[in-house]
Amino acid sequence: MFRLMPDLSDDLLLRLYHKGAHVNWTSDDIDWSAPLELSDRESEALARVLSPVYLGEQSAMLGASNVLPQLAMAGESTGQLYLSTFLLDEARHFEALTRLYRRLQHDPVSIRKLPAMLRYHHRLRQGDRVDWVFGILVSDLFAKQFYQLFSKTRQDALFGDMSQRILVDESRHQAFCDEYLSRAMPHLSPERRKALRDMRDELLKIMQDMQDALGVDAEVLGFSGDDMLGRVANDISVHARRIGLDGPDGDPGSGGDPAHGRPPVDLASRRARRDGERDGVQQVREDPCDGCTTCALAAICQSRIVRSATAR
Repeated sequence: MFRLMPDLSDDLLLRLYHKGAHVNWTSDDIDWSAPLELSDRESEALARVLSPVYLGEQSAMLGASNVLPQLAMAGESTGQLYLSTFLLDEARHFEALTRLYRRLQHDPVSIRKLPAMLRYHHRLRQGDRVDWVFGILVSDLFAKQFYQLFSKTRQDALFGDMSQRILVDESRHQAFCDEYLSRAMPHLSPERRKALRDMRDELLKIMQDMQDALGVDAEVLGFSGDDMLGRVANDISVHARRIGLDGPDGDPGSGGDPAHGRPPVDLASRRARRDGERDGVQQVREDPCDGCTTCALAAICQSRIVRSATAR
């Protein structure tokens, strides 16, 4: 029930709110004259591999605006305060990355050419506030690994500086998710816990599909998307144990597999696919949705509205 005079007792979520309120930066604080340190092909590759992260920032901003009233109605007042700073974080990431795309002079990959991004966005918006926070945890761990690559390898370049700023925000997001989910987990039924594990596996599978499409571009930038996805899966396993979703052996019960939740990686088939693309240009069918009936969103992808909205 909504409370006129809520309980704002000091807790970790309130302290995270204070930290978020004190860390205020916008794209105006970024030195846009800094060098990109990228060739034109590398700029194109960055624009492509950044596309899922870019959409993820927008999805998080939209999702938070939907979940914030749920926190208020549940009387979770310090979480509600924290989420207000989360919204600002995602807004500034979205705006700064939009300006970066202008500097790169390349557009993101359209949803029509990479429909896995639409599936990912749609999956994050399903369920209640616990589902959303868990999805944000998975999404932020993916973003963390992505931004860390550039903050370490290109720290003096424009995107390296941006990545370092965004990582500070992402660390608060992960702390919030860990704390919120640790509180919620003891109250969830076994069925709800299983649903969260299923969600984890589904999101990892979609990440793998996106990696399949963007692997050549990752190689152009000097990193392995397969290796990054492996680190993401390991991070998720660590956090799943930390919040109490999985046991210490990586599984909900005894005798579990420590790699539970990590998607199978068929490296041989991926390398064979990339051997045919040595010109550095990812080959994409003119319309990847033609004849597709394999995904739950096939009807949406096929719709005339989505096609017209996502066409480039």
